[in-house]
Amino acid sequence: MAEPILALSGLKAGYGDFQALFGIDLQVQPGETLALIGANGAGKTTLLKAVTGLVPCKPDMVRFADTAIGGMRPDRIAALGVGLVPEGRRLFRSLSVEENLIIGGERALPGPWSLEKVYGLFPILKEKRKNPGTALSGGQQQMVAIGRALMANPRLILFDEISLGLAPVVIRDIYAVLPAIVATGVSAIMVEQDVSRALAVAQRFACLQEGRVSLAGRPDEHDRAAVTAAYFGTAH
Repeated sequence: MAEPILALSGLKAGYGDFQALFGIDLQVQPGETLALIGANGAGKTTLLKAVTGLVPCKPDMVRFADTAIGGMRPDRIAALGVGLVPEGRRLFRSLSVEENLIIGGERALPGPWSLEKVYGLFPILKEKRKNPGTALSGGQQQMVAIGRALMANPRLILFDEISLGLAPVVIRDIYAVLPAIVATGVSAIMVEQDVSRALAVAQRFACLQEGRVSLAGRPDEHDRAAVTAAYFGTAH
């Protein structure tokens, strides 16, 4: 097996005196999509924040492409090739759609993604490229957030609650483009409340429960009852 693009080893992280993660061990392989599932408060977003440098942890607890990045500054982690599509989109309110996208590519690594490639993925954004990013619908804003992350040509992209607050038809359209994204060879971690949808697109999953991994593996290795038990903390 190839060296993992991301390896978490005994990851502990939290906020001040509050510990949210307790010894997480996880790996993501090159080109793999990992679904990260669990109830609210399970530690999913904290895990993404530890990977991206937004919460502190010890250096060797997070290794990206065999470089210890735990506690590294977020801008340095991004420059290495870790992209984030944050919960709530977080577009720049004063900038147009196109300006939001261009900012994502200011320190881009070499790779397949460009402004025209993003417009090819989301044609509606080309139509609205001069509009303020926050004047779009929620689904279109999510497309901008995804495109902004892709513009950096990341080697690993983190999706935090990709479908949160979106209409079912919009969620379907966004999930429809994911195969084209991962086909470029990028690895992905997907935090998602819709467990069935997440497991349908991921090669592997990890379920967090109160800051610990309660179940992990390939979706076809565990039945839905086992996943539900791990999700709600009733597994033994």
